[in-house]
Amino acid sequence: MSIRYDGRVAIVTGAGNGLGRAHALGLASRGAKVVVNDFGGARDGTGGSLTAAETVVEEIRSAGGIAMADGADVSNFEQVQAMVAKATSEWGSVDLMCANAGILRDKSFAKMELADFAKVLDVHLTGTFYCCKAVWEGMRARNYGRIVLTTSSSGLYGNFGQANYGAAKTGMIGLMNVLAEEGRKTDIRVNTISPTAATRMTEELLPPDALAMMKPEAITPAVLFLLSENAPTRTIMGAGSGSFAVIRLLESEGVNFAEADWSPDTIAAHFAEISDMAKARALEGAFHQTQKYIAQAQARIKANR
Repeated sequence: MSIRYDGRVAIVTGAGNGLGRAHALGLASRGAKVVVNDFGGARDGTGGSLTAAETVVEEIRSAGGIAMADGADVSNFEQVQAMVAKATSEWGSVDLMCANAGILRDKSFAKMELADFAKVLDVHLTGTFYCCKAVWEGMRARNYGRIVLTTSSSGLYGNFGQANYGAAKTGMIGLMNVLAEEGRKTDIRVNTISPTAATRMTEELLPPDALAMMKPEAITPAVLFLLSENAPTRTIMGAGSGSFAVIRLLESEGVNFAEADWSPDTIAAHFAEISDMAKARALEGAFHQTQKYIAQAQARIKANR
């Protein structure tokens, strides 16, 4: 069965180029009405123009799709609210949100200015929060919503010179976890994509032969799946060069100690056992960790009676 979005309205931020453009074209080709949002600034977030967004809208319309351009700065909540209000007024709702917009201000931590750290978090993390917040109540009222956030291997695994970007991108995971939990009752499903692709954000980071294999269009199938009717929720998907994977945060089984052994020396002596991942598992919520620790303490006490 072909995945379609007929009757659905989507917003894709940062859709004037690269990944966002590919996502917008993909959604429109499968029936969605698409708001192509792009502030139109440089890679570091300076400047601004609607030209890139308008160009993508023309591509969509030329192919028979329906789209409108929007130049909202995602780090400005009033502008994001206005974008959502415009889409709702024109098309009746916003059903799908793909929060893709981002900037780079790469510097080693020793050389990073406070403004560079703050601006990257403003666009990536706070901007994503604004986009989700602006559509949340409408999705709750309609008992339907699909949201895709954008993380990065730089946050999940680390990359030199990207303390600001890595911190912002890892923040997406915490935001996803909570929104997915809060959205369950009203069928709002929230997932995260971790893309590896050749875009203006990565063109200086990878060699030409690698970039040639990393088309933005290779990421879009995962995003479209995560925005679909039967999407999962609280899932991180990695994608790049035709590879697709699910990424999970795992916790080792660990060891429970009696209070008399609560010391750094005990941790040091048993660290190999504590960090053994043979029985590692993904926990489905914060309270599940609490339940696990209480159960381990109860089992230790019972065994020592």
